[in-house]
Amino acid sequence: MTDTNTPLSDHVLVARNLVKYYEEGGQRVDVLRDVSLHVARGEMVAVVGASGSGKSTMLHLLGLLDQPTSGSVWVNGVSTEGLSEARRSQLRNRSLGFVYQFHHLLSEFSALDNVAMPLIVRRERRSDAREQAAVMLEQVGLAHRMTHYPGQLSGGERQRVALARALVSRPACVLADEPTGNLDRHTAHSMFELLVRLNQESGTAFAIVTHDPSLAALAHRQLHMNDGSLVDADPAETAEAGRGG
Repeated sequence: MTDTNTPLSDHVLVARNLVKYYEEGGQRVDVLRDVSLHVARGEMVAVVGASGSGKSTMLHLLGLLDQPTSGSVWVNGVSTEGLSEARRSQLRNRSLGFVYQFHHLLSEFSALDNVAMPLIVRRERRSDAREQAAVMLEQVGLAHRMTHYPGQLSGGERQRVALARALVSRPACVLADEPTGNLDRHTAHSMFELLVRLNQESGTAFAIVTHDPSLAALAHRQLHMNDGSLVDADPAETAEAGRGG
């Protein structure tokens, strides 16, 4: 969590008093209840909690993919309140990277062009985008798979391509939603180690939603989401959340 005096310049993400609810059949459904948190530059934060507790909704708000009912989000010191959709999209593209449980790679493009896509969307020269993508694929151990298509890659390789894509634009923070949830135990462990190494080497912050206590334990800080509220997690709570799935 964070207090209201958190210095914005020291953090890549700051959320204050986020509330999110929906109206269904005339009833109010609360998803997030007054959630506040911060992610410092270069920090790895893990958020654990049961399915349906609000973790993914919070990540969507932090990633500017949705807007809160009330509350505020700052990305890299910029307030997102009142921004146009075009400005939100630009801020998202330049400051944030995303990794999901499912890789969301484009099947008709090679690994190299999938990784280059955020830079191409930014209208960088295709040759420059591919050069930077090649560097990132090498960093995630896939220099030998650059010309392969998603259908030719294993599940772990596809997730590493997705991670390279999230990092290619040198974002201030990568938001990861169950990044190992679709992998077997051995592959997931390798992915954990890769996340930690890239966090250390690149200085990019990571905010990771996970059910896995072994991934959460690698983070600098752990938070626990419970019924839409966010609290500091102790090791026992984190382990219990991981067993709960």
